[in-house]
Amino acid sequence: MDVLRKLEILADAAKYDASCASSGTERRHSLGAGSGVGSTEGMGICHAYAPDGRCISLLKILLTNACIYDCAYCINRRSSNVPRARFSVEEIVSLTLGFYRRNCIEGLFLSSGIIRNPDYTMEQVIAVARSLRETHGFRGYIHLKTIPDASSDLLAEAGKYADRLSINVELPTERSLAALAPEKDAGGIRRSMGRMRLRIDEARAERRAPRFAPAGQSTQMIVGADSSTDQTILSLSTNLYGAYGLRRVYYSAFSPIPDAASHLPPVPAPLIREHRLYQADWLLRFYGFDLDELPLEASGNLPLTHDPKLAWALANRGLFPVDLNTAPRERLLRVPGLGVRSVTRLIAARRHRRLRIDDLARFRLPVAKLAPFVCAADHHPGSGLDRVRAPVLEPEQLALL
Repeated sequence: MDVLRKLEILADAAKYDASCASSGTERRHSLGAGSGVGSTEGMGICHAYAPDGRCISLLKILLTNACIYDCAYCINRRSSNVPRARFSVEEIVSLTLGFYRRNCIEGLFLSSGIIRNPDYTMEQVIAVARSLRETHGFRGYIHLKTIPDASSDLLAEAGKYADRLSINVELPTERSLAALAPEKDAGGIRRSMGRMRLRIDEARAERRAPRFAPAGQSTQMIVGADSSTDQTILSLSTNLYGAYGLRRVYYSAFSPIPDAASHLPPVPAPLIREHRLYQADWLLRFYGFDLDELPLEASGNLPLTHDPKLAWALANRGLFPVDLNTAPRERLLRVPGLGVRSVTRLIAARRHRRLRIDDLARFRLPVAKLAPFVCAADHHPGSGLDRVRAPVLEPEQLALL
């Protein structure tokens, strides 16, 4: 099989893994370095966005889509009837350098199915990163998907070459993982996460410590493959952020695959559910919300019709309007339509003058959305908040979101 056909198969197979953003790495480039190639600062074909708005371009591929495991939800499972392919270490290195020199990418996201055994597979993944860094002086971004059952020594070596490491928890509960991926061990995944956190923390605490995954670790959960509610999912995410210092938890809406197991849902999870989970995740991490404050429905899920911040505000109308000129930062962060950056700008501006409603437009903020929830020097919404309603969407519309 030629390399282009392998690329077609293995790039397509990698699309199901969402945990490939490259935010948080140290900035470095080859300019003035004397040797080396690559950069973590450039722009190219966009595959993801970092929180600071930079476009992230990554060559996102699998080493192989062959796998000894038979996870029911995975298109690459052992019993799946899909074309199989496998790159050699040299082919991935050549592709990465070639795409970088053509200004198509600024880094590599590499995952793999499990072949032979976890240690062997991890050795092959590490060999790619080692060759890029040590043989070719590649200074771009590298994200390696690690295998929890691999030895701790191999995980430690992966961190020497990668900017970010990730281990997917896959499903929100141990019961679901046992039912749909019985060859995977939830306890083993947690232990590997714990070992990685220790090494990452040690490297950050000791300035002279060897470099180890400076962009931290991340994970992914599949949403809608089992009966887990959004409350269960976000509870696990909160635990993962606190216990293992994860940089991101990614949510991936379940999509049916060919010849799927009968106990899997026959229809895909709505993408809007995935989106609402990301919004709620952001509220928990950056907006000061607690898990028990999220506007969950009786089913334990977030409302699909409107974003969770607006849902919370409508359920707590007595806390509004918020005065733009006197409210503390934590109150402003609760206002629908205001983000972390816009709150920072408003607080800085009000040190010099009293804010008026027109200032919102000058800051390019959504005045119509904000007006019912805030008051300013020349504006008070009166009873306007009582007229705010969430949009009512038909099931057919929700399915398209």
